[in-house]
Amino acid sequence: MKKALFFSIAFWCVALIFQPGALAQKYNQWNLPQGAKMRLGKGGTCDLAYSPDNAQLAVASSIGIWLYDAHTGAEIVLLTGHTEKVYSVAYSPDGTTLASGSWDKTIRLWDAATGDHERTLEGHKSLISSIAFSPDGSTLASGGTRIRLWDINTGVNKKILEEHKGRVNSIAFSPDGSTLASGSEDKTIRLWDALTGKHMRTLKGHTGEVSSVVYSPDGSTLASGSEDKTIRLWDAVTGKHKQTLGRDLRNLTQLWNRVAKRRTLEGHTGEVESIAYSPDGSTLASGSRDDTIRLWDVVTGEHKRTLEGHKGLVSCVAFSPDGGTLASGSRYDTIRLWDAVTGRQKQTLKGHEGWVNSVAFSPDARTLAGGGSMIRLWDVVTEEHKQILEGHMVEVNSVACSPDGSTLASGSWDKTIRLWDAATGEHKRTLEGHTDWVYSVAFSPEGSTFASGSKDKTIRLWDA
Repeated sequence: MKKALFFSIAFWCVALIFQPGALAQKYNQWNLPQGAKMRLGKGGTCDLAYSPDNAQLAVASSIGIWLYDAHTGAEIVLLTGHTEKVYSVAYSPDGTTLASGSWDKTIRLWDAATGDHERTLEGHKSLISSIAFSPDGSTLASGGTRIRLWDINTGVNKKILEEHKGRVNSIAFSPDGSTLASGSEDKTIRLWDALTGKHMRTLKGHTGEVSSVVYSPDGSTLASGSEDKTIRLWDAVTGKHKQTLGRDLRNLTQLWNRVAKRRTLEGHTGEVESIAYSPDGSTLASGSRDDTIRLWDVVTGEHKRTLEGHKGLVSCVAFSPDGGTLASGSRYDTIRLWDAVTGRQKQTLKGHEGWVNSVAFSPDARTLAGGGSMIRLWDVVTEEHKQILEGHMVEVNSVACSPDGSTLASGSWDKTIRLWDAATGEHKRTLEGHTDWVYSVAFSPEGSTFASGSKDKTIRLWDA
């Protein structure tokens, strides 16, 4: 008996693991049942959901609902009260309420900020496998052997939807809240009028039970995933089957060529080394080993013009924030500035030794950073070479300026990232962790986070 119990505990201790936070060492003492001294493990993971602001992550487990700080991974609280495994979790659209569905046949509503239990919804006769809030947050849908619609404010069960011949595995509201989709172990998807509960149509085609349904953001397409190892795309209005994403690579490739790929831009006679969109999204610039830059119309795919002048492969391109200037770096130690509209060459910035691997404008477009054997800063208006930033042991592959213009980040073959004061050139700190060359660095739009991509096959996110 003890041996069996030990293996049972070990099995359910498989969990989603985060880096421990300040409270992590105490989680095994949280919300213990009477008489228990310590909890081993965090429980088997069944479902997870991010809060609308992406600040919190809720994880449904066999021992309760764990709330984590989504940025640091620190445990916030363990919500207990269900008497069986928690199978599904969902946040309300405004992020104030968390709903959980359990094998104990109940739904619990929690205050997402405090973790306080607000209400228990009872009525299901079996486990609750899926829950979803309506876009306006007024209704909660729950799926088990039946689908129930609940009034969130009163807790009243408004409707019971009965058509499926098996357990409902997944439910989803359309973005406008008018339709509810449900996927079942009976291998079908059903569409319902979310207001009246009327069954509208049944979508058939899967040969295994349907495990997941989700709407596209514009509400035009419904995707379904099944145990038959396929994903099907459906017209959300008519219910017509549009495409099947199959199980073999050839099928997926054919589908991509037929559906997803919008167009191919052809013209370069050498490998394309770098691409960049203009700030307004209307133009794409591409730099190639054929020593040229090509400008393309993003909407039509039309080749607008070819920029010639480099004497070696074009390794990097970048538009100025106002879209008026295109900067390009070459294999042979020059940076060229072009009028992005006419294609006329405006300036040549010389001084780099070896390849120019990356170029980046400051937000005010006055300063250009170039990364190669070292980092050089240029005044774009006066063409004056302002500064050299030294510190990396080998080639700099990528440079990026923060949105507020205060910080420059650089990634190098020496496996490190360095942060610099963009005004003074002072080295602020070195970030270590990658185990191979850092190929690329980029700031998030608001500047609080930046990402680095490496030859070690990882992407790392850093607090800027």
